[in-house]
Amino acid sequence: MKFKVCGLFNDENILRVAELNPDYIGHIFWEKSVRYVSGDTPSINNSKKTGVFYNSNKEYIFKMIEKHNLKCVQLHGDESQDFCKKIYNTGVELIKSFRVDENFDLNLLNEYLDCCDLFLFDSKSELPGGTGKTFDWEILKQYNLKKEFFISGGIGLDSVNLLKNLFKMNLPLYGIDVNSKFEDSNNRKIIKDLKKFKEIIENEI
Repeated sequence: MKFKVCGLFNDENILRVAELNPDYIGHIFWEKSVRYVSGDTPSINNSKKTGVFYNSNKEYIFKMIEKHNLKCVQLHGDESQDFCKKIYNTGVELIKSFRVDENFDLNLLNEYLDCCDLFLFDSKSELPGGTGKTFDWEILKQYNLKKEFFISGGIGLDSVNLLKNLFKMNLPLYGIDVNSKFEDSNNRKIIKDLKKFKEIIENEI
């Protein structure tokens, strides 16, 4: 089970999270986010540095890939299949995110099968990402594709039983993505809570 920590923007906090060796570390390159990365980011050796973009143009994405040495791009907006394919064809790992609620049409996913490596399912809200809300994972019982995915949205230490139930559905669950439920009042990640959660993932799920 892969572990992704998203929404990191403070250098000291990034390096402390990196010491936990998550599989992915996510930086948000969307100016309206409280976790927006405006400057440089430190080098990371053991985690896949991921850039999260929301309806950005491809020139900006390519610039950030080079500037931050991104190994993975997460498209979290309303990007088309053609747009995704242009990023995907560069060879960078691509995660396509979908914001899910009770009205989400799973058939939409078929259009993106050939233009990304992974899906990510997050909770639908007015503002994308970091909402602390969890959508009804029962919707995913209808998921019948082989494409692996991250689960995201409001996941915290109190989500362990939900995650265990999700795992029992025998879905191609690739990893768990966490963000706001592991933050202090300054949107910095709380290291002891992340460490505890990571241990639970490794030992119980």
